[in-house]
Amino acid sequence: MDKFEPYSLDYDTPAQGELLGEVKAGFPSPAEDIREKLDLIKLLVRHKASTFFFRVSGVSMVDADMDEGDIIIVDRAVEPYNNCKAVCFIDGEYTVKRIEIGEGVVRLMPANEKNTKYRPIEVSAENDFMVWGVVTYVIKKM
Repeated sequence: MDKFEPYSLDYDTPAQGELLGEVKAGFPSPAEDIREKLDLIKLLVRHKASTFFFRVSGVSMVDADMDEGDIIIVDRAVEPYNNCKAVCFIDGEYTVKRIEIGEGVVRLMPANEKNTKYRPIEVSAENDFMVWGVVTYVIKKM
């Protein structure tokens, strides 16, 4: 990430749309006519005070479905866990990576098999490191 600028939301203004029903991803069938209000904030944000939005810059996570320009939703209240995707601070810079936690070792793993310039980053005691927040959703433009 070149810039560390999370997007913030006005949680008092609902981000609503209309859910028209379900559509099958298998064999075609008539769409069910089920209309209901869909509040995207309630759906995507568990902890309002600790949730932030970022635009992805770069291509080191394309195999984790995080493409350049996508929006990621990051929750600082979620405890990091093995293999989660997270925004991390390491030695003065922020990055989004998959966290690999082993016995006595933490690695920040890129997800781009086609580009070998992205290498795992092994975190040591000498690094200034913290997990800033866990990625909970990716919003993609199709």
